Amino acid sequence: MGGAKTKRMPRAVREQQMLDAAVRIFGQRGYMAASMDEIAELAGVSKPLVYLYLNSKEDLFTACIRREATALTRAVRAGVRTDLPADRQLWDGLLAFFAHTAEHPDAWSVLHLQARTHGEPFAAEVAAMRTEIVAFVTRLVVVAARAAHRDPDLPEHEVAGLAEALVGAAESLAAWANATPGVTARQATVTLMNFAWAGMGNLMRGNRWAPPADEV
Repeated sequence: MGGAKTKRMPRAVREQQMLDAAVRIFGQRGYMAASMDEIAELAGVSKPLVYLYLNSKEDLFTACIRREATALTRAVRAGVRTDLPADRQLWDGLLAFFAHTAEHPDAWSVLHLQARTHGEPFAAEVAAMRTEIVAFVTRLVVVAARAAHRDPDLPEHEVAGLAEALVGAAESLAAWANATPGVTARQATVTLMNFAWAGMGNLMRGNRWAPPADEV
């Protein structure tokens, strides 16, 4: 009698295993140094099977970027309750962001370091994610600014730069926090809220910093 047949793993499950392995290798070794042999070995499959499912190293890396970008944006959105005050929404969104990047450091390395430094189309994938997050933060800040100024028609472009700066600061702080032992997601969030929200609060109350009078 022949041995019992091993149940085949569904393609979707197998593909996720490959992506898990690829994110780990790309995140820790970098895109150029990562090899398909390493990824296949970590995933527990043959290299030809990786190519069969994901075509090429470039396509595999793109699939990793898309999956991790979607996971990050979903985590941020899921962390925010829109019925709460703006500062609480920002706190919850930042906390979700820092918690996710801390829990998935290899994924954050792929998004923040690897994808941006290896040209198109990788950088474009991350740029799309970033645009979505900046738009989300812009809408949140606009609501707070309109309430502070008692001006329901305050245009978004008045605060769009604040959202862009805030997202950039969060990205840099996440990279620093992941590389600094003992820094928690909560500590990173407190740091950025004290740095950013306090300043935005003054701005919204009309307490603007002005350049020196002798500046041209």
